[in-house]
Amino acid sequence: MLGSRDGDDSEGGTPPRMSFGHRLLLLLPRFKHDPDKAPLRDRLSSAFLKPVDPDAASKARDKAGKPQTFEEIEHAAKYGDDKERLLGLLLAPVSAAIGIAVVNDLIAHDPAVGNKQHVNVSVYHELLLVLLGLSVLMIVTAWFRKRMYLGIVMALYGLAIFNLKFWGFGIPYVLIAAWLLVRAYRLQRELKEASGDSPRRSGGGGSARGAPRTQANKRYTPRSSTTKRPARPKPENEKRAG
Repeated sequence: MLGSRDGDDSEGGTPPRMSFGHRLLLLLPRFKHDPDKAPLRDRLSSAFLKPVDPDAASKARDKAGKPQTFEEIEHAAKYGDDKERLLGLLLAPVSAAIGIAVVNDLIAHDPAVGNKQHVNVSVYHELLLVLLGLSVLMIVTAWFRKRMYLGIVMALYGLAIFNLKFWGFGIPYVLIAAWLLVRAYRLQRELKEASGDSPRRSGGGGSARGAPRTQANKRYTPRSSTTKRPARPKPENEKRAG
């Protein structure tokens, strides 16, 4: 009877009951080698690091190689961008605070009246008005996006603070002013090249066109002189012979 029950269960009856250990083994994941699966190192790097966009390089090339219109280049050369404007608007009040602190320090460490290095307090007040005026000009030029004028005002302010021997405050303004002026120069050069008024093209074309003309004139002048010289002694020889 037992044998027949086992045979019926194994042949086509109800499936045999599985133990708890067999069920636990079935729940565990099966480790199989997948040839299409990425290696463990690549999977860890993609999980912990930011994945690199494969189309980022091509997008950057397309954006860099995309030609700009003449109106965009003209607008970029004439007006500053948002970063330059924000930089000027933030540094203007800082420059005013630096000017007040510098002048107060100079007044506090001014020598006595009898000393040769003594400076009148009114001179320091005039210096403070100049520094505050430059700070106001920074705000105005940055507000209207005048890149070149903003660079000039920052350069003047940085040189003024630098000459007062406060190098730590003056050097950053000089560097920022140099960056703005170089950027303005490059954009103006791109605008000239886009409009066709580049001095390189016109100068190169003019020199190339003018060179054959000068050479032709030099070649032509000796021929005219050689043809006239042998014609003059003929009447003189005839007069002497007569």
